[in-house]
Amino acid sequence: MPRGYAVVVVDVRGTGASFGTRDAFRSPAERDDYGQIVEWIVRQPWSNGRVGATGVSYVGAAADFAASTGHPAVRAIAPLFSVWDTWSDHYFPGGLLLNRLAENYDELMVALDHDRRDLLPKFAYFKDPHLRGPQPVDEDSDGVLARAAVAAHIGNFHMPDFIREFPFKDSALPYDPSFTSASFSAYRYAETTRADVAVLSVSGWMDGVGYTNGAISRFLSLPNEKRHLLLGPWDHGARMNVSPFRPEPAATFPLLAETLRFFDHYLMERPTGLERESPVHYFAMAEEIWHESGTWPPPAAATTLRLAKGGALAAQAGPSGSDDYAVDFAMGTGPNTRYGRLAAYDVRDYYTDWHGRDARMLCFTGAPLDADRQLAGHPVLTLHLTADQPDAALHVYLEDVAPDGQCRYVTEGMLRALHRREAPMPRLHQVVGPYRSFARADSAPLVPGQAATLRFALLPTAWLFRRGHRIRLAIAGADIDNYGQTPHGRPPRLKILRGGTQASAIELPLMRQG
Repeated sequence: MPRGYAVVVVDVRGTGASFGTRDAFRSPAERDDYGQIVEWIVRQPWSNGRVGATGVSYVGAAADFAASTGHPAVRAIAPLFSVWDTWSDHYFPGGLLLNRLAENYDELMVALDHDRRDLLPKFAYFKDPHLRGPQPVDEDSDGVLARAAVAAHIGNFHMPDFIREFPFKDSALPYDPSFTSASFSAYRYAETTRADVAVLSVSGWMDGVGYTNGAISRFLSLPNEKRHLLLGPWDHGARMNVSPFRPEPAATFPLLAETLRFFDHYLMERPTGLERESPVHYFAMAEEIWHESGTWPPPAAATTLRLAKGGALAAQAGPSGSDDYAVDFAMGTGPNTRYGRLAAYDVRDYYTDWHGRDARMLCFTGAPLDADRQLAGHPVLTLHLTADQPDAALHVYLEDVAPDGQCRYVTEGMLRALHRREAPMPRLHQVVGPYRSFARADSAPLVPGQAATLRFALLPTAWLFRRGHRIRLAIAGADIDNYGQTPHGRPPRLKILRGGTQASAIELPLMRQG
């Protein structure tokens, strides 16, 4: 039934049937366009002067940009599955470049923006043979203008070339020193978002790499009183329920209805009961239950487990020691991962081939749990190590090991050793765990043989570890399926330090259940 909304869908400048070219990913010029679009909307006879903005991924960030124009008509935004910081949430998680993502994104943009419908079947989202490509507006009856607009898109930027201009987060374009990665990130413009704007941030536990962090950072950073956070068992765009314990067929969460309820509450001022609910709702996998909380992360006492002798993960640090690990550049996480959907691959079952993959990693396993424990939040790892190379990539995985030995992927974290130095957290870029600037001035090569400390948060999740199960930490130095080599052609030999005064450990936000 009609709900009283007028929906306006707009092609970003340089895409679809719009004129112009895209000079960047989320170009600052787009933000100015959104202000003009809002102004056009409020002048229409059907408008009541209240505007909401929503969308998935790129369009979610467009909602952030629209709010940041400060236009008083923008009353509510629902950025769905979208980042807060494009550099560290998207293309350089942990300071490591997602190389395959850049190429895949560029191929998709050529197919869409150049109207190459022959290329679209490669991409899961766009296989429909009935897709007709960019369409002319009413006054362009013969399509001449639409074809001219598409022809101009040949000049659009190419992601593999563009993103490599920013090896550090503060790297600037050589021809425009004011243009850094902040220029195409929502946090950069949050200062001008009005405090009365209502915000619904939505993401999922397998939403790419840092998209979940993006939703959480938006929720933590904006001072807006009317803000909500929804974290579910979803991949990018909530196309799949990613829980390995989901029923078949899995129940579908009414995300569109929930988004509509949010707009009903803040734009239509309809009674929805939203004001009586906690601001945070999250789904715990394995438990398969939704929870609510007044904060993110939910209140929990940190449980610290130390890396110990014999591959143990223990409550006590034990005596000083170390474990050697030769990085294997052929190590990969396979095709069924959190990375696939973001690149428009049709991933439906996540990490089903994980068992046994850690055999080539350095593993530390805890004792069987004496009770069910819910992990909800961001595990924080402290690694003391030495290396024989001046740089290294750390890929670390948290696993759930059942009594029968079956091992499941829970979450992961990554950090380039060059970026291990921590920094003060900006007011509008709040994160859970250590913050780092990823700036060139804060980079520091490892000194071979000299101990260094790397402290970083793993990607957030909510997962129930059952009684009798064990928690495992698996350490690797490469993911060939998604990341480039670090350092190039020089697989490091790592010495992970444990015990004594250099006790590597992981802090887990665990809550005892029952």
